[in-house]
Amino acid sequence: MTISSEDFLARVVERGEYGGPAEADHASRVVLALLGEHLVGGERTELADTLPAAYATLLRDAAPTCAPLTAERFVEAVVGWIDGATPATAQWDIGAVLSTVTDLAPGNLVDRVLDQLPDGYDLLFGHPLPA
Repeated sequence: MTISSEDFLARVVERGEYGGPAEADHASRVVLALLGEHLVGGERTELADTLPAAYATLLRDAAPTCAPLTAERFVEAVVGWIDGATPATAQWDIGAVLSTVTDLAPGNLVDRVLDQLPDGYDLLFGHPLPA
């Protein structure tokens, strides 16, 4: 059973220390839509399947990019989509969303997702790889 939108947002609100679900929803939509552009294949579908429908659609329907952004450029892209964001606040938003996604993902799914992405995304997911 997939988590409800309300429960998902409650987790993101708590992790991001947001003032309410609207702020968490906006951050979640931005982060997941951008992430969806960088994932392909079964991992993209499996990750989407762990999310509430409105967020799953963002992953599934994102048009794939030609080349994935570096983790640093991903943060910069989030800055461009959230009013008043800075690189530090964007990292905070990304961490709140992706750490929630990490908790929902079964087994080694996050590891398989990270295999598709450039170095540095492990930290964005709150899932640092061993040195």
